[in-house]
Formats: sequence, C-alpha cells, structure tokens
Amino acid sequence: MFLSWIIPAYNEEQRIGTSIREVDAYLRKKQFPGGYEIVVCDSASRDRTTDIVQGLQAQMSHLRLIVVENRGKGWAVREAMRAVNGDIRIFSDADNSVSPEQCDKLLPFVRTPQTRGEYDVVIGSIEVPGALIEEQAQWYRRLLGKAAKYVIRAGTGLWDIRDSQRGFKLFTAEAARRVFPLQTIAGWGFDFEVLLIAKKSGFRIKEVPVHWVNPGGSRVGLGAYVTTLHDLLRVMRNNISGRYRV
Repeated sequence: MFLSWIIPAYNEEQRIGTSIREVDAYLRKKQFPGGYEIVVCDSASRDRTTDIVQGLQAQMSHLRLIVVENRGKGWAVREAMRAVNGDIRIFSDADNSVSPEQCDKLLPFVRTPQTRGEYDVVIGSIEVPGALIEEQAQWYRRLLGKAAKYVIRAGTGLWDIRDSQRGFKLFTAEAARRVFPLQTIAGWGFDFEVLLIAKKSGFRIKEVPVHWVNPGGSRVGLGAYVTTLHDLLRVMRNNISGRYRV
C-alpha cells in the first residue's frame, strides 16, 4: 500500500464525518499506485464518533477504525502508526486545520521509490517562510505558544526544527517502524519526542510551510502547557539516560 492516512480522534462527532470525507476526496483524486487507507484511531470516545466512522465504512472500503484506551493523542498516533501498512504514513488533526490537499507540498520530499525525495520525515510548519496562518486564538495563547516552541527547541536540542507541534506529519514506513516503538509520551509532548527519536536514529527531517487555519474555540486548555512542560522534562531525562538509542 502506498499511503496510510491516520486521524486520531476523541469526542469528534461534530467534525469527524466532514474531515474523513475531505481526506477521502483528496486521496481519491490522487490515484496513488498501490492505493491508500484512512485509519481513524479513536481514544474511546464517549460521543457518537465511532458510530459515525462505522457508518462511513459502509461507503468507503478503505476506511478503518481502531479503538484504543483513552491515554492521549500521542498514544492513539503511536498505536495507529504500528498498525498501518503504508509505505508512507501521515497523521493529521481531526479538524483538518491543515487541509488534506497540502499533502502535495510534503510528498515530493519523501524518500520512497515512487517519490524519490531525500527525507524520511516531512512535517508541516507555520514557522518557516511561506507559511500562512489564520488564527483567532486569544493573544495570551499565541504568546504562550511562541514561548513554548523556543523552550521545546532548547530542551530537546531540535533547534533546527521551528515548529514541532503541528498535527500534520509524514513518515516513511522504515522511519515509523523504528521511531514509534521507542515513543514513551502518550500526551501532547509526543510530537517533539518522535522527532527527537527520528533525528537520533539518523533519519532526515524536512520542515515544509503550510496554511494553518485555527478558528478559535480550542478545546486544548491552558493546563496542556503545563503537561507539555512535564513531557519535555521526561523527554530530556530519557535522552540523557540513553533510552532513545536504537
């Protein structure tokens, strides 16, 4: 299979159906050799998320549903990455804040026989030239977000990666097989952890500008910044202790 598209979800009944249809419409137009699959990894949602996905499965033979315990977004992505079969494996947020067609910007850089790029991990970013941002979040959230990025870059040593937290990341199958078994963070900090593991494993990482739309009303509370800081300290400790050695 050429591509596996992963959507982690928790209580997303308001938008999961629309997001799946948008991803499917994009992938159908591409006609990738070897085909594709869309995999929703649901973290034991308490609303109708699973019902909606199961209803769409009757219309989309390439749509899969994985249900895991609710341990965080990082856990859902990790379990899905280890369960899919694509030569290329991408995960995106359930709200499609980075629209599916922007995958076209990432694919030319991927190292596969079909794409012939030079990179093993390609990530969407709003901090490199060419990025576009439509954001209505409160000013203090924007300020906290900017500060957090600098702290993460300094703490992990990923100084050359300006935006580790965007939910639009692509891995080759080889990179996924080697990176995700070493992942320890189940929550928000998993993004910079897997990038650090990839870098230490010798994989090349490319940051690509994307158009990101954040309409505001985020369900991510301010407590997520505290949790992410805690995750960062864990990642720093793991790195020092050699836990990420392949």
